[in-house]
Parts: sequence; C-alpha cells; structure tokens
Amino acid sequence: MALDNVTKEITESAKASAAAIRAEGDAEAAKITADAEAVISDMKAKEDKKLKEAIEQLGRQVLSSAELESKKIVLSKKKEMLERAFATSLAALEAAPAAAKKKQYKQMVDAVKNVIDDPKAYCAKSETITAEDIGVSKLEKVGGITGGLIFESKDGMIRVDMQYITILQTVWDREMKGLSDILFG
Repeated sequence: MALDNVTKEITESAKASAAAIRAEGDAEAAKITADAEAVISDMKAKEDKKLKEAIEQLGRQVLSSAELESKKIVLSKKKEMLERAFATSLAALEAAPAAAKKKQYKQMVDAVKNVIDDPKAYCAKSETITAEDIGVSKLEKVGGITGGLIFESKDGMIRVDMQYITILQTVWDREMKGLSDILFG
C-alpha cells in the first residue's frame, strides 16, 4: 500500500503541477491575447484617425475644386457679359444717327488739329459726310473702317486712329476695373 500512496502522491503532485502550469499558461495566453487586443485596438484607432483625416482632406479638396470651378464659371460669365457690353456699346456708336456722328466727327477733327495742322481723314464707305461737313482737307471713304475716323498728315508721317472701336477699346482698357465694379460690385 505504500506504493499506492506514493503513486497517489506523485499523481496528485503531477496534477497540481499540471494545473499550476496550465493556469500559468492560461494566464500567459490571456496576457498575450490582451496585449494583442491592445495593439490591435491601438492600430485600429490610428487607422481610423488616418481614415478620418483622409476623408476630411478629400472633402476639403472636393470643396476647393468645386469652389474653383464655380469661380471659373462666374468669371467666364462675367467676361461674356463684358464682351457683350463692349459689342453693344460699339454697335450703338456705329449705328448712331448721321447728325450725331457728324457732331462727333467735328469734335474728333478739333482734337486732332492739335497734332496735325490740316488733316486728311478716312471713314467708312457707308458714311454720308463730306470733307467740308467736318472741316478736313480731304475725306476718303475706305473699307475696313466701321465707324469713326482715321486722320493722316499730308506727308503721311503722322496717323491718328479715332475709329470708334479704337477709342472704345482704349477707354474700356483704362476703365475696366471701374466697369467691372459697376457691373458686378
């Protein structure tokens, strides 16, 4: 029986030892699992933060792109409106009644006489005015002019362009900011 007791004692000791090792293994496994879950949780939090930042950045980029496209469209429409205003203004000048044009042409002659003593003038073929009407030595009707006058000295060395399109473009360029403020301000 003594052998049975020894065997029993060894078996119980082995069971206790195995239970302690198992408990230690389970504790180690639980610690490893907890550490792994903490690392995974930390990695997930970092990835969630990166994803959130990426989504926010993408949202800002999309918004910025949309704002830029919107500004391009608005700018394009403003440019179109300005071009239409220019064309309308030019058409109104060119379609003015003959009496109004005659008065304007006389004013142009008076202004150019400060530069050219006895100017020769060129006008559109469709004009009904004469050299005597506006006070120039000679008036030649040519193609390529739609409204206004081009003046030239007798020797051809000095030329002053007072076509409506030239005058309007000069004023337009000089006053563009003011025009834009009036139209879109």
